[in-house]
Amino acid sequence: MNRRPWNAAGLVLALWVGTPGGLPAQVPAPLVRTIEKYTVPDVTLVSQDGTKVKLKAMLESGEPVIVDFIFGTCTTICPVLSAGYANLQAKLPPGASKLHLVSISIDPENDTPKVMREYLKRYRAKPGWDFLTGRREDIDAVMHAFNAYIPNKMSHYPLTLIRDPQTGKWIRILGLMSSSEFVAECRKVGIL
Repeated sequence: MNRRPWNAAGLVLALWVGTPGGLPAQVPAPLVRTIEKYTVPDVTLVSQDGTKVKLKAMLESGEPVIVDFIFGTCTTICPVLSAGYANLQAKLPPGASKLHLVSISIDPENDTPKVMREYLKRYRAKPGWDFLTGRREDIDAVMHAFNAYIPNKMSHYPLTLIRDPQTGKWIRILGLMSSSEFVAECRKVGIL
């Protein structure tokens, strides 16, 4: 059997021809940014350390908060959102305002504290980034409260919620942000 390795030109040609119509990959959809007012449900969730957390108190502490909805075994959207959190933590200057990053599991049946700790470790999460899980009813209540409910984790979409510490309102960003877009959104509310 004669096997020839792909050369770079052949690989590029194969990728170009393999794209529908020979066109470049589709450009991502633009971000949809709105300002919202949400009522955070008074539920108790569990952190990656196994600690019980009152979600309402955590999110309405008066400090800047950013929330997303992810799950530990996701291989599509969640790693991109989490890389954004990790990059944002790396850009925070020493002595910056106390920013709290909160990832809420949409797969509480599988996202145990151990799974969540390992997930955060993969992204080199620093203190100030919590991954929360809980009872399915409580997670559903939180998703409904943030107009982010999905009946199946495989139907999830990229959503980032930034709480403005001055007004208590939430900036709802639907879509995947670049690092510079994420930093710009944080600067708008005085986080950076």
